[in-house]
Amino acid sequence: MTKRRGYALLSAIITLIAVLSASIYLGAAAGDGTRDDGKNSPGSRSGGSSAAPASAGTWVGAWAAAPVAGETGTENTGMAGRSVRNVVHTSAGGAGARITLSNLYGRTALSITHASIALAAARNSSAAAQGTMRRLTFNGAASVTIPAGQQTLSDAVRLHVPSGADLLVTTYSPTASGPVTYHPYARQISYLAAGDHAEDATGTPYRERTAIWRYVTSVDVLSDQANGTVVAFGDSITDGSTSTESANRRWPDAFSQRLRAALAAGQQVPRYSVVNEGISGNRILTSLDGRPTANQSGLTRFTRDVLGRPNVKVVVIDLGVNDVLHDATADQVVTGLRTLVARAHARGIKVVGATLMPFGGHPRGSATRNAVRRQVNAVIRSGTVYDAVVDFDKALRDPYDPRRFAPEYDSGDHLHPSDRGYRKMAATIDLADLRGAVPAQL
Repeated sequence: MTKRRGYALLSAIITLIAVLSASIYLGAAAGDGTRDDGKNSPGSRSGGSSAAPASAGTWVGAWAAAPVAGETGTENTGMAGRSVRNVVHTSAGGAGARITLSNLYGRTALSITHASIALAAARNSSAAAQGTMRRLTFNGAASVTIPAGQQTLSDAVRLHVPSGADLLVTTYSPTASGPVTYHPYARQISYLAAGDHAEDATGTPYRERTAIWRYVTSVDVLSDQANGTVVAFGDSITDGSTSTESANRRWPDAFSQRLRAALAAGQQVPRYSVVNEGISGNRILTSLDGRPTANQSGLTRFTRDVLGRPNVKVVVIDLGVNDVLHDATADQVVTGLRTLVARAHARGIKVVGATLMPFGGHPRGSATRNAVRRQVNAVIRSGTVYDAVVDFDKALRDPYDPRRFAPEYDSGDHLHPSDRGYRKMAATIDLADLRGAVPAQL
């Protein structure tokens, strides 16, 4: 064999190995996650760029919203014959994206015959940026049927997703399937249109505004900017109640912005995305009524909303104030929190935990409940619950009356922070606490 022929053969072998390796990688990347057990509907049309992204990276959560309940008024028809265009905001960018759709609260199978993802043309716009509209597929098919009580993960699409950007995630269902699984307190305007306009880039048909997220519960990105996910796990304070609508001023948003700014400034901090798994009214110990139960307790939903997110490295838990306001004891709250920590540790996830903030002046506030809150906080501050503690209580309380928020941090309802209060919460978290591994034993 001549030297030239030998080089040619070696080059061909290397090329073949590279192609096979890329195929294996993309297949694994596109298929990672939880899918429903039902069969997908036959594919109808094929368009856009639905191939898995070709660049290397790590799947991380760019956005999330926990499913809360079935939407009132959709019990019979669902969203039949309407396009739902959800506007979501990314905490990390990447070369590709995939979404999760949930039919957790549906009583019948949900048929999605057309779904898309695009970069918004402008902040809070229903129009897509030129050239960014992508059709979503599910196991290669343009349609998917999601059984009642289940969820499905889309295939990956090639799309340049910037961090801190608005995405449009649109679904169309032609048939009645109610109730609609939704997140009611989005603090973000999304859009609805009559008929199938899933791939309409102009946004013109989307004449109806809505403050609800429907069906979509997560957007993941294949990222070279982040290599892990932080989950903010909490109640209405994490959900962003009272924050300015469509302005992304919840504390997890502010924390994501702070983390990106630190990285841009060259600080030695982890390259993590941040997703928000807050539910207004959520408790550690108690779910609401229904089958499945609405507003599922922290203990019930932790596996789905934290352990089910991709490449989770840290969870920040700010949960327990609603339990106290509904007369749980300090021991019950602390036991519940320790159970969550043990579940996180079993998966190698570090836990940063927050003290419970004051509620003096709120209608459900009382001296007895405040005493329970202080007991819970004393245990949290002792270091026997979490790997690290963020003292939201100390940071936002009134130094002259620690039963209440400082006036500049109070939204006015004496339970939820103002936009300034949410920024203060984000600034209080020590970025150094994101580093390091889970200790062998607390």
